[in-house]
Amino acid sequence: MAASGKLSALRLPPLPTIREIIKLFRLQAVKQLSQNFLLDLRLTDKIVRKAGNLTNAYVYEVGPGPGGITRSILNANVAELLVVEKDTRFIPGLQMLSDAAPGKLKIVHGDVLTFKVEKSFPGSLKRPWEDDPPNVHIIGNLPFSVSTPLIIKWLENISNRNGPFVYGRTQMTLTFQKEVAERLVATTGSKQRSRLSIMAQYLCSVKHIFTIPGQAFIPKPEVDVGVVHFVPLVQPKIEQPFKLVEKVVQNAFQFRRKYCHRGLSMLFPEAQRLESTGKLLRLADIDPTLRPTQLSILHFRSLCDVYRKMCDEDPQLFGYNFREELKHKKDKPLEREEEESCGL
Repeated sequence: MAASGKLSALRLPPLPTIREIIKLFRLQAVKQLSQNFLLDLRLTDKIVRKAGNLTNAYVYEVGPGPGGITRSILNANVAELLVVEKDTRFIPGLQMLSDAAPGKLKIVHGDVLTFKVEKSFPGSLKRPWEDDPPNVHIIGNLPFSVSTPLIIKWLENISNRNGPFVYGRTQMTLTFQKEVAERLVATTGSKQRSRLSIMAQYLCSVKHIFTIPGQAFIPKPEVDVGVVHFVPLVQPKIEQPFKLVEKVVQNAFQFRRKYCHRGLSMLFPEAQRLESTGKLLRLADIDPTLRPTQLSILHFRSLCDVYRKMCDEDPQLFGYNFREELKHKKDKPLEREEEESCGL
């Protein structure tokens, strides 16, 4: 035991640089998979520092790629690091890191969108939701194509307190395209305010902690990259099922340049649309001429609470999807308008 305790206090032994590993294993970022490698260990160290104190923590790293952030996490004296990597080309380089830190690094070849992390760490790590966050962290530099669907999935997990959040209010430190990072933290009335802003902020404290210039990555992406830190809230700001909140928020932002009543009206079948939209806005005490970006989380809480009551009164209402109605009517101009104005 003394030997492993000593190991945890040491930095990794000398290893090939990330650039050398990329060369050694002939790794190339695949453009179709929106892969970008972060080679500067000062930046990967900074990401890991911003995640918080990782001493003796259990860390789940998603999308490790050639292992830049992986090294920085291992150097932070963690108890255990679990990495999940879909691309088999990266496994040999990660295995080299595992050999350099015996017993610390567990490598899984799998897909982060389906991997069940809730079975991977000791049950003794679980903390009541009301307590401080557990000693479990999620860290990742994800391909851009995966980052938005994955954060939505994890937000639903937070709402249901399952997945990585069976341990408690697990913290996340993740990279996104700068534009997505700005949406995640956007305040009421700002241009970047979006569906993503509401879904993240009603469940988490969200901070855009720093921006990494695109040129730090290989290949250089067309955009800069934002590092975002999430801490799940003890009490969500909207206390309704995730799918209901998601439906209300998605519809509200359906026509983001128009008044909010336009998108919210799509929650209701055409025959009752005018009357039900008026009722929803009246009971929620919302000015129908506010733009979607001007709606606060409190506004959305009122909308979700009223919509929930309306669904309880009419059990078929929640299953209604205006897109199905559009298909039947083949209303092309409306579809075009929807495509043009719809945004995350």
